[in-house]
Amino acid sequence: MLRIHFSAGDLARTRVADGPDPLWESVLSLHQLRERQSDPAMARWQRHVVRNCRAALRLLVPLVPIRGYFPDFLTPAESADGFEVGLDALLSTPRAQLCGQISQLAVERPIDPWVRSVAEGASPVLHRLGEALRDYRHHALGTSWQRIRARIEADRTWRARTQWYGGTDAMLRTFGPALCWRPPVLESDYPVDMDLHLEGRGLLLIPSYFCHRTPVALADPSLPPTLVYPARPAGAGLTPPSAAEGSHLARLLGHTRAAVLESLGGECTTSELARRAGVSLSSASEHAAVLRSAGLISSNRLRNCVHHSLTPVGLALLDGRRTARPPGAIGRSVRWPGPDNKQGPGR
Repeated sequence: MLRIHFSAGDLARTRVADGPDPLWESVLSLHQLRERQSDPAMARWQRHVVRNCRAALRLLVPLVPIRGYFPDFLTPAESADGFEVGLDALLSTPRAQLCGQISQLAVERPIDPWVRSVAEGASPVLHRLGEALRDYRHHALGTSWQRIRARIEADRTWRARTQWYGGTDAMLRTFGPALCWRPPVLESDYPVDMDLHLEGRGLLLIPSYFCHRTPVALADPSLPPTLVYPARPAGAGLTPPSAAEGSHLARLLGHTRAAVLESLGGECTTSELARRAGVSLSSASEHAAVLRSAGLISSNRLRNCVHHSLTPVGLALLDGRRTARPPGAIGRSVRWPGPDNKQGPGR
């Protein structure tokens, strides 16, 4: 059993990640690669990856056992900013951290000479590891990334709306049965017995396409607290707008502007909004200005970036509700500290 202990301050600092984490998805997909599949599409994916990634898999599989611990350094917080940024952070892991985490891996199973060489942190070895991860990601995730992103975006948008309306307490109640919220403790079935005390740091929740069965927490409690959970597919309890509702919104706002509005769930920059909606940066900025004038979104400048978020009126429009804010709802947006994290299933 995993028990995550919250304080009032932790609730205020808990958030859902802004999108898929490429290194988390890479690592967790290595688990799925070795699972027996009943889904024909997933079985085809497995055959494609094994056929095209033999060399990369020889290096990666020993680091990521199908059960139990795997090193936290494989999923650095910086990966939230993109695969290459995360990979740079991974390859810059201090030698002491590499040694400590590889030693922990060796407690549960024998490790081969390649894994021992990673612990030594020599540049040629880390370069091979980086190239293996690039090659694996290209073949395993490259053509599937839009599907991965779509599922995660549907999940995180729904959670963010729930948090906006009802607060973090309401959002934490949306995860059952995988996660059970018994204030002030969030509980989950877990392969090991573990207590994580947030101690005012809050919790970063990362929806994942390849995370199955139980959520995954970081092994090292000193790292910024992170919990990766299975993103639920659209229709499995999530309530995205129906086709009819979507067409009504498009007739009201225009197709592109409706897409921009629907791309907002939680807070994002103009660049992120453009990427989500599939429009140019200038177009995203223009549509955001119109939506802001209509009171559907709010915008705030932080350093060199403008951050946008839905207002209660914008949320009500997307949800098809008659009132802008239900009784007792929290009608404000909170900016949280940025770091993500790492992990190890069954830790």
